[in-house]
Amino acid sequence: MIRNLTKKTTVSEKEKTAFNFIDKIFGMILGRNQEGLIIKTRFGIHTFFMKRKIDLIVLDKKGIVKIAKTIHPNKIFIWNPLFSKVVELPPGTIIKSKTQVGDKLEIYDKISG
Repeated sequence: MIRNLTKKTTVSEKEKTAFNFIDKIFGMILGRNQEGLIIKTRFGIHTFFMKRKIDLIVLDKKGIVKIAKTIHPNKIFIWNPLFSKVVELPPGTIIKSKTQVGDKLEIYDKISG
């Protein structure tokens, strides 16, 4: 579960954590994961071969949202290597949860430690 502590909203109730290389490479490609995906990475993601756009939230080490945007298929998105986690979510999640840059998120998951 991912909670927006600033807005007191739920961002995601069920998501998968990408622990291995295959999960990180394929992410939400071809609709394999409809709930969301948490990836610990420092460089960026791609949306090649995706059939739909995704919402993307980039967090720093303290769980502060640094980037929140919708990414369309067949794009490369790179950010500051100081940021530590990215959350790929179904489109519309950012708006629904009212998540904005500067919000504090809590990830109740193995990767949050």
